Amino acid sequence: MDRGDRDLYLEAGAEILTTNTFGGSPLKLRAHGLEHETARINRRAVELLRVAAGERAWIAASVGPTACCSSPTATRPRRGARAFERQTAALVEAGADAISVETMTDLREATLAVRAARSAAPGIPVLASMTFDPTPRGFYTIMGVSLAQAVAGLADAGADAIGSNCGNGSETMVAVARELVERSPRPVLVRPNAGLPVRRAGRVVYPEGPEPMARNARRLAALGVALIGGCCGTTPEHVRALRDALRS
Repeated sequence: MDRGDRDLYLEAGAEILTTNTFGGSPLKLRAHGLEHETARINRRAVELLRVAAGERAWIAASVGPTACCSSPTATRPRRGARAFERQTAALVEAGADAISVETMTDLREATLAVRAARSAAPGIPVLASMTFDPTPRGFYTIMGVSLAQAVAGLADAGADAIGSNCGNGSETMVAVARELVERSPRPVLVRPNAGLPVRRAGRVVYPEGPEPMARNARRLAALGVALIGGCCGTTPEHVRALRDALRS
């Protein structure tokens, strides 16, 4: 996203912008030979977004999954914890307003990231969201974590807001949100995709338009969701529709 794109989201009414540091952990950067650049890359991402946003929006620093806990060996979680500590320390040092631990599917990894962020940033909000799939037994992540387990684990780890992002369009997210609000002792955040991706004419597109997302945003607000935004496929037009719907 270039500066012009960021300006479009700001003009549309976005109040929180997210950095492009989703893959900024040293465990992810290692695949590109950039592990030693972890601090510089994460700091620079915050600095550039701050220049673009000025005082018009808050900066949430994105922290994504690394698969550090996929193995049962004891060393991998420890490596994951150290990696998240390095990343979040750089993000906080650069002046992020919040840390957004997002798109998590493994609760062990999610709690490692939240605790690392909580340690690096005792004075700023730590937002934590996981990606759930609807199943006959309820909402679960692909790693088998139930929504109830996720809420309890993230709250215990110290998350200031708990929720879900990615993996679902806004209609399904209303059902996810209903259960989150019932279970969470923390404010709830929800960031749906603009529908589930489909391939059209050789391109991957997100089919949910701004108006359906805006209608469901009203439903999310009525449920008591505190933070409402968009994930994959969300355009400035979606943000403008969300803003107008929620202000009304």
